[in-house]
Amino acid sequence: MPYDRRILDRQVGRNAQLYAEAVGALPSPAERYPYVRILVSLIETAHPEWGQAPQKASQISELAAALSDGTLARSEVADAVRVRDEERGYGQ
Repeated sequence: MPYDRRILDRQVGRNAQLYAEAVGALPSPAERYPYVRILVSLIETAHPEWGQAPQKASQISELAAALSDGTLARSEVADAVRVRDEERGYGQ
């Protein structure tokens, strides 16, 4: 089955891109939040070089927005990244 869009990030892959599009289609940020966290985890796994980058939240949110075809807000994803980092004890 051919896809309308090409893979945006080969490290993250097609499945994560399709997942991001599906998450972005959910109606509210509250409903999307747990799925956004999973997407952030997928991106972090695919891009370990971003782990300690000062612009980590920005880099991940830009990629997530692109993967979702613009349906996920960058700020929503960046907030999920910051919460995950705080839970891990980073940035405190």
